[in-house]
Amino acid sequence: MRGFIGVIAMLQGAVGFIADVFFDNNVGILSHWFDLSPAAHLGVFVLGAGLAVWGDVDKKRRQRRAGAGSAQP
Repeated sequence: MRGFIGVIAMLQGAVGFIADVFFDNNVGILSHWFDLSPAAHLGVFVLGAGLAVWGDVDKKRRQRRAGAGSAQP
């Protein structure tokens, strides 16, 4: 779930940053609720990337633990 929310946050941050900087337009759901600067959009992107990586690492860690536990006699 963290990975999915992270990807959504990354998309919101990237699209918001690109639209704000290059097209001088507000795009995304965050723009409806908050007036974010381009730096804040990049922060949302970084936060989303962190969540996505954390979710992926945790999933791989759980798979390794499950695989190691079943290999013992």
